[in-house]
Amino acid sequence: MLLKGFLAAAALTASITASAGYILNVQFMEEDSTGGAGSRGGGDTLALAPISLGNPSAAATLSTRWPGQPNDTSLGGGRAPSFQYPLRIGPGDTLAGLLTGAGVSRSEAQAAIKALATLYNPRFIRLGQRIAVRYTPHAPGSAEARLPSPGHFQGLLLEPDYDVVIRVDRTEGNGFSARRIEKRLRRAPVRAEGVIQSSLYVDGLKAGIPHPVLAELIRAYSWDVDFQRDIRKGDGFEVMYERAFDLKGRLVYSGNIQFAALTLSGKRHAIYLYQTADGTRDYFDEKGQSARKALMRTPIDGARLTSGFGRRKHPILGYTKLHRGVDFAAPRGTPIYAAGNGTVQRAGRNGAYGLYVKIRHNGRYSTAYAHMRAIARGARRGKRVTQGQIIGYVGSTGRSTGPHLHYEILAGGVRTNPMRVKMPSGKKLKGDELEDFQVARNVLDERYWAIKPEPKTAAKPTGAGIGAP
Repeated sequence: MLLKGFLAAAALTASITASAGYILNVQFMEEDSTGGAGSRGGGDTLALAPISLGNPSAAATLSTRWPGQPNDTSLGGGRAPSFQYPLRIGPGDTLAGLLTGAGVSRSEAQAAIKALATLYNPRFIRLGQRIAVRYTPHAPGSAEARLPSPGHFQGLLLEPDYDVVIRVDRTEGNGFSARRIEKRLRRAPVRAEGVIQSSLYVDGLKAGIPHPVLAELIRAYSWDVDFQRDIRKGDGFEVMYERAFDLKGRLVYSGNIQFAALTLSGKRHAIYLYQTADGTRDYFDEKGQSARKALMRTPIDGARLTSGFGRRKHPILGYTKLHRGVDFAAPRGTPIYAAGNGTVQRAGRNGAYGLYVKIRHNGRYSTAYAHMRAIARGARRGKRVTQGQIIGYVGSTGRSTGPHLHYEILAGGVRTNPMRVKMPSGKKLKGDELEDFQVARNVLDERYWAIKPEPKTAAKPTGAGIGAP
């Protein structure tokens, strides 16, 4: 029924466009004007839980990338005017299924996707992502106009990042080609600061910091800061992040933290964004020590700590026993991430643990994850995994009273409190690279103090729109 309604409306649009002889510009509906910070999937978990810890690869799962307007509707070269229609990736959708459901033939859908794949892997398309499908109208009264199709398929537009558009066009030989379009943007740093009265998330919003920037800020510090225990009323925060504007002055992106500092119990902890000699961009403290550690304390976003490490009354067995890990409550299906690089030692059913994964990271450290709903394909026994890679999804299998992640860190084979164990250090800058970092650090310090603090109400990105580089 929904497809029939779409096709009917699209066909009517095509007919009106052809008969009136003008270009129709179909606009996307704006659902979230908070701006994107590298969206890679998932929902806005921080909107529900102000505590989000530890996954550097998921920094963008927490924001809408682009509400936009697909306004490049002319094919040029004197050819017929075109129009475009927005579609959205829903649960279980594939790009091929979405295109064929919108009236594109199976062969043309596959050809367009093959062209897209030369610049962007279609497997990376995420739930909720939108594309613009481009058509030219069928001639009024023609046999094609009576088909259940909005028009003659010309290609599609997809925005994998806030500053890039991938455009797939029909070629003269009736095939398809893809090109990458870099948007022309003006970038400017912004400074914000405040005092914590409730939580870093809540008071950060009051200080005008956009949601995706707060998500990045929390993750950058989550290697060392326990946000449920280390944050106290009266602690302070400072942050300098980047904004990007299109040529019309519209804000299209907020993110890319360049400098930040948390003052916890009177001690200031500053971090700086720096690109190392091998091209890696990461956060480092004032001494050149990477803020990233070899293991994450919390391999899940938006979770709430419900049971700590130590003796407790077991919720099912009813007697007191040692709880050898920590539990994080999260909605069923929430992604679980590998806490560090390593090899999967075990993946499958494990008694009271339910669906269970154990990863060996080096000769000393291993991590374990229990009660999963499902194990990811890339987390089978013997597989190599990388830090932040999805290895499974929150569930309630085994001896469990509800959906949650039971997480363990084993040091030398002994289960250790993840919230208290001293994490293995990350990269330490040395020699010439440390000297270069110190110069970059001083530049960022000077830039931060030269900017006036951001007003309490943050500007909202509007989105430049697909086809408007």
